Amino acid sequence: MSLQKKFFQEKNTCKVTFRLPKEAALEGSSIKILGDFNHWDSGSAPAMKLKNGAYTASLELPLGQEFQFRYLIGNDVWENDTAADKYVPSPYGVENSVVVTTIEEGDDMAH
Repeated sequence: MSLQKKFFQEKNTCKVTFRLPKEAALEGSSIKILGDFNHWDSGSAPAMKLKNGAYTASLELPLGQEFQFRYLIGNDVWENDTAADKYVPSPYGVENSVVVTTIEEGDDMAH
């Protein structure tokens, strides 16, 4: 699992690429990423596509914010991202992954 960020100051956005290894998927199941950025709505969640042996999805998110998220594998298996920026408790007794879109020294900046 990994998160890759690319910051675009002129657009005030951060492109986050979420990656799950091929082994994370259950046989023949779909993988979606749900979170604050899509109101946890599986109908509007981007499906992760298999690319180069890993499932990936990219989202452009506003700068300077934090977004809770989890991966939905199939219809009922929820997973956190082991490379998340941090974790916070959810109202359901589990933790959610968090991606932070604040620019820090050494971050990848696009021009």
